[in-house]
Amino acid sequence: MSNLDARIASLAAKYLPLAAEMLAEVIRIPADYVDKPVDQGGDPKCGTSNHEFPRIDYLRKKIIEIQAVRRPEDAFFDDFGNLVWWVEDPHDGIPSDQKKVVYIDGHTDTVKPLRAQWLENTGGIDCFDGIIDRAKVNKDFLNKELGYLPPENEWNHLIFGRGSADQLGGVISAAIATKIMLELESEGALKGVIVRSYATVCEEDNDGAGPMYLNRKVFPTAKPEIVPDVVILTDSTGCSKNGALGIYRGQRGRMQIEVTVTGKSCHGSMPWEGKNPLEFGGAILKEAAEKYDRRIGFKNDPFLSHGTRTASWAKLDTPSDCAVPEKFTFRFDRRLTVGETPEQSCADVEALQAVAAARQAGLQVDVSIPVYTEASWKGYVLDNPQVYLGWVTPEDHPAIQAAVSAYRKVISPHVDGKVGTGGVLTKEPRVDRWVFSTDGVGYPIPKAASVPGAANKNWVVNEVYKHPAMIGFGTGIEQNTHKIGECLDERELQHSAAFLARFPTVFAQG
Repeated sequence: MSNLDARIASLAAKYLPLAAEMLAEVIRIPADYVDKPVDQGGDPKCGTSNHEFPRIDYLRKKIIEIQAVRRPEDAFFDDFGNLVWWVEDPHDGIPSDQKKVVYIDGHTDTVKPLRAQWLENTGGIDCFDGIIDRAKVNKDFLNKELGYLPPENEWNHLIFGRGSADQLGGVISAAIATKIMLELESEGALKGVIVRSYATVCEEDNDGAGPMYLNRKVFPTAKPEIVPDVVILTDSTGCSKNGALGIYRGQRGRMQIEVTVTGKSCHGSMPWEGKNPLEFGGAILKEAAEKYDRRIGFKNDPFLSHGTRTASWAKLDTPSDCAVPEKFTFRFDRRLTVGETPEQSCADVEALQAVAAARQAGLQVDVSIPVYTEASWKGYVLDNPQVYLGWVTPEDHPAIQAAVSAYRKVISPHVDGKVGTGGVLTKEPRVDRWVFSTDGVGYPIPKAASVPGAANKNWVVNEVYKHPAMIGFGTGIEQNTHKIGECLDERELQHSAAFLARFPTVFAQG
């Protein structure tokens, strides 16, 4: 270990209590608003997509307070509502436009908290306040529900609550990392780099919304010191079988496919007078599931795995429960692997025999890609089609090599777990890929799109799209996300912060 490696690891350990305190607080904050009347400042959706402000307002103030930025004005909200903070060494003798720009990206919204279900199923854990009665905790439920838990004698390291695993720990790690980099500036921790951290909003509802805003409004005219050379996505990269804190280099894309079946409503006692969209729509769903089960129309990639399709949402328009409905609308969540396109995925649904049968019977069937129309907490509407592009950073890209090197410098000397023995901190770095989706889907843009500031930044380019090199590195076990009893081993915060503080200069000097 170099002296810088040792100092970063030491400070990350020193600031673990601070990181744990901050994480517990950002998990807790919605509790102040969800039960308060709206006319008194309450918000029953606080903490979820487009309702993140109380959480990120706390984060901005705390980042300034703990001196994770050089000046208060270096932590701010952009027009979409993302929290942005950045650090740089202005005295390293390197012009800003010649420095490597490293983004650290993590979303701040969570899925629905389901507070009542938490208390009912866990016995003594609140989705915001964490453990409220240790004696009542249903350990059997947690062991059955979650993908990985450490041995019970280590449960004192767990932080419970909605957003603990997905993925507030990554955002907290980024704040601790920029604090460490500033403290070690004189030892070269920021030499030749600009680190821009983004605590994004609306990722759960609209994957990659924060980066989509950057692609539309920032990157086309941004100078090189703003455009990233590499993006670190801090969504959960832990695996319940293979280890915590993996280095991920790709993910499948995803899209929503909406099918609207419009029939003719009538009284339920005379069904022959109508055309039932629920029954014909049910046949479409059944055929689609059977085709997926047999992998008809789905490709497989040896790294990202195969594409998937599953019914994920439905709405029935009917005058009563004793009538033939008027309209049945449902959606497929379609995960796209290498070689699969949104156009073909929609065409595959159009080609289902049950779709043809419904149309032949006189019903109208519309297959479309829905548009996301909700406004961010700042009132910004992206109006984007709900297509979220997959990506892969080649394993031999300098960003991946730098990630492996940084891991070995500041994590490997301090942990002893083995890959393949559960969600433990492993001595050897593990390079893998995500099963779920992340903010990374918002960064790819058409190959021909103009981003002058990206010249010489070694972006990844394929036949159709280009994007900055991306790597995943974040706290949390992927199989624990979105579940009742979601939790995080706080020790991951320490090592994640160390990695994020060390990676930028390893990458820059590589």
